Amino acid sequence: MLVSLEQVANKFFDYVICGGGTAGLTLAVRLSEDTDKSVLVLEAGGSHIDDMSILRPASWGTHFGNDTQCWAYKTLDQYNRGKGLGGSSGINFMCWTKPPADEIDDIERLGNPGWNWANQEKYLSRTEGFIPPSVDVQKQNNMHLDTWRIGKTGPLKVAYPGTIPEGERKVQQTLLNAGLPVANCPLNGDPTGVFFSPCTYDPNTHTRSYATTAHYLPCRERDNLFILIGASANRVLTETTDNGKETVIAVEFEYSDQTCAVNVRKEAILSAGSLQSPHLLELSGIGQKGVLAKIGVPQKVDLPGVGENVQEHYHVGVAYELRDDVDFDTVDQLRDPSVLAKHLQLHASGTGLFTMGIIGFAFVPLYMISDKADAIYKTIEEKITTNKDMYPPGLYEQYKVQLERLRKGAPGCEFITFPGYMSATKPPVEGKRYVSIISAMNHCFSRGVIHSASVDPRKDPEMDPRYFEESVDLDIFCEMAKFARGLAQVSPLKDMIAHELNPGSEIQNEAQIRDWVKNSFMSTWHTASSCSMLPRENGGVVDPSLKVYGTNNLRVVDLSVLPLHFASHPQSTVYAIAEQAADIIKGKFNSSDAGAVD
Repeated sequence: MLVSLEQVANKFFDYVICGGGTAGLTLAVRLSEDTDKSVLVLEAGGSHIDDMSILRPASWGTHFGNDTQCWAYKTLDQYNRGKGLGGSSGINFMCWTKPPADEIDDIERLGNPGWNWANQEKYLSRTEGFIPPSVDVQKQNNMHLDTWRIGKTGPLKVAYPGTIPEGERKVQQTLLNAGLPVANCPLNGDPTGVFFSPCTYDPNTHTRSYATTAHYLPCRERDNLFILIGASANRVLTETTDNGKETVIAVEFEYSDQTCAVNVRKEAILSAGSLQSPHLLELSGIGQKGVLAKIGVPQKVDLPGVGENVQEHYHVGVAYELRDDVDFDTVDQLRDPSVLAKHLQLHASGTGLFTMGIIGFAFVPLYMISDKADAIYKTIEEKITTNKDMYPPGLYEQYKVQLERLRKGAPGCEFITFPGYMSATKPPVEGKRYVSIISAMNHCFSRGVIHSASVDPRKDPEMDPRYFEESVDLDIFCEMAKFARGLAQVSPLKDMIAHELNPGSEIQNEAQIRDWVKNSFMSTWHTASSCSMLPRENGGVVDPSLKVYGTNNLRVVDLSVLPLHFASHPQSTVYAIAEQAADIIKGKFNSSDAGAVD
């Protein structure tokens, strides 16, 4: 239940969770299943319950810049994260994909028993509530869902949107005609190929399903679950105990310009996301000596890995203007106020543009789209082998895994069909419709950093993503962009488009393409690994139980613990991390016990 400051300040709770986003809400609800334990969530944003601007699908990106719904962190560009209950699951693009099984197993290989694909499937099935489309829709869209494994009984609605335009099928056929295979089991741990993926979409109400609607609202009346909105965590307060480790005794937070505290009876858990969780650790005296000295925070735990090893996904869109006579409704039409008003009304009846989704995907290895794959591999392999003794602790072990992925043909190159304009640098033309083929780079070798810039918790941490610090990322990214451009010569897309808007016909040679990619790409806002789950000597911040090294009762539960990024949108894995964390905290987890999908 939502509570007031008076019900929280200076009170005792068994579990205090900092952050009510995707992971935080999921974890809170699972921990509160034990009626003898009290659970408090401190959420800096609002509740946004029943907010149609969040619930209405196909409103992608409209939340960005709205300071009530979105944190606009600054890096090299604006960085958007969900603000309020549900976190980024409330403002994301609703994509539901899953990583390759091998890439989840890589988490275990890097020193984390029990963090493997079998357990991810088991725990994710607790959240997933897949609602398959009608047989007619399956036939019309060439879906073969009988080969897929996906949970059907969980609270999160996962389904296909109410409207699937004919143009989506044509772009999918174009990818197949370009030589890419069909992905037969894309949600079973093998996403290689072309497929239509479901969304976090409730087909009964044609609204977004996310952590708030799935986990919190059905359990909001539990008398041991407390949510304080507008409460921004500042730091955890610790005492050194007899074993030499720090024990959290309280969490300090800000509420309406008041500095308050809440007492911790059992554990404090950071679920503030990949930018804020390392920030909170550093403000609490946990991190690198130099960083802490710079901001004037006494060091309590020497943990050099905090805020390091940061990994990201990038994307860039090739935008095609559609011919006027092509039947393909796109979200570009919503820029016309009269069309927008019409489709807002249509949505209420379960039709129109606001019942569309982003469903067209292809995940493929580099060799399927470029004849430079072998040369690119040899170049990066030689560089890594030559420099292996110069990397920070643990990075060479990660790079060996990434080299193996590239050599074996892991599907790190992602192509997304976006029904509208999503590109740069030329803006869309009024009254025109577009289809964008988005290239998403998922297996990046570059590593960034996130560190506190001030002892003032209200000042954002500084993030330096170090985009393209490793040139291999740009090499691969450019090959992907060239493949996306080449689709204009393949039917049926060839017959649908009037011309290429971006990059445009003036961009031709290799140098021009590289410049366009560097000037036009964006973060996919899938930041991970700033509190990596790795052995401490390899730059780890948390152990396999998600407990922060050097502490007795402080954990991190969000995407920041992922030690090595994967080829997928991470939403599904964040839910799985929270579900597995709940069992770990409850003492119900056995690292060797993996169950089947429900």
